[in-house]
Amino acid sequence: MTSHLTHVPAPEGLAASPQYSHVVWGTGRFVAISGQCALDASGAVVGEGDAVAQARQVFANLERCLAAAGAGFGDVVKLTYYVTDVAHLPAVRQARDAHFAGAPLPASSAVQVSALVRPELLVEIEAFALVPEGPGVVPDGTGAELRLVR
Repeated sequence: MTSHLTHVPAPEGLAASPQYSHVVWGTGRFVAISGQCALDASGAVVGEGDAVAQARQVFANLERCLAAAGAGFGDVVKLTYYVTDVAHLPAVRQARDAHFAGAPLPASSAVQVSALVRPELLVEIEAFALVPEGPGVVPDGTGAELRLVR
């Protein structure tokens, strides 16, 4: 069985949004990615005070996490954005659009919070994905792949 996603941009009675799909469903292996912030590999904040730089780093971190699970942005079914100011959402959307490149957008939610885990952080994003199941590639959690033989 392989993963197949269905995006419903506007169920009957709801207005369509260019920013997300109202409903996404599919089949496959469920992957949950913890909220990612603008931290580099050493744990240092990238882009202090700069929502654009932070959003770019967050999506780069999400990409690394997805790859560790054998997934990519095309497998994402849901994103949740946590921002310290809704004025940061255009920066988040710009970074998101660079990674989705015209593909159907996942379902999403945006929440303004009073603070994140560190005061210099402006953006945190978590993701849920569905990845193909069955014979083939299975991640080992390190970003390397294990090949199954059945």
